[in-house]
This record gives sequence, structure tokens and C-alpha cells, in this order.
Amino acid sequence: MIFITVKFPVRPELSAQWPAVVRDFTEATRAEPGNLFFEWSRSLDDPDEYVLVEGFRDAAAGRAHVESAHFRQAMETLSGAVVARPRILSVDLPDRDGWDLMGELSPRES
Repeated sequence: MIFITVKFPVRPELSAQWPAVVRDFTEATRAEPGNLFFEWSRSLDDPDEYVLVEGFRDAAAGRAHVESAHFRQAMETLSGAVVARPRILSVDLPDRDGWDLMGELSPRES
């Protein structure tokens, strides 16, 4: 699995509208056959920063994503919506196909 996290520094005037700005990109990416997850969160420390957590089945799926028309269109659109280059972490996690359960925390029974 290719696991990617990206921090997007969003223009303050667009931060409240960010989910709408990325809606088409998000929907198209989630529809890719090799996409495992594509999830946005807003930073608790900076209201103008959004964090994207994404996973792809393998390197070929990740390559298909960045070569897609919707990715190219999103890069064009988002270049006018960010105040700086996003920061990214990308790792190949071999023999994985998604999330595991956390061993250290379970819900308390009432």
C-alpha cells in the first residue's frame, strides 16, 4: 500500500469552502479502482490548514492517480487555493491493504 499524508496551507478566504473546492477531486479519486481511502481533515491548530490522508493499493495505482486527468485538473485548481507548497509524506507499506486496529486503546464498557 502507498500511504500518503499531505498538509495543504489554504488561503484564509477559501478555508471555510475547502470541502467544496476539493469535492470533484475527492469524488473522482475515491472512484479510482486502486484507491483505498482519501480523507480530508482540518487542522485543530491552524484553521487554514487541511490534511489529506490517502492510500493506494500499490505503486501502479498511485502512478495512475497522479497521471489521471482529474489529478492534473486538481493541481491547476488548487494552485490558486494554497498560500504555499503543500508538505507531503509518502511511504510504501508492503503487504498492507488498509488500516489495522490500535492495540493500546479499546472502548470502555459501561
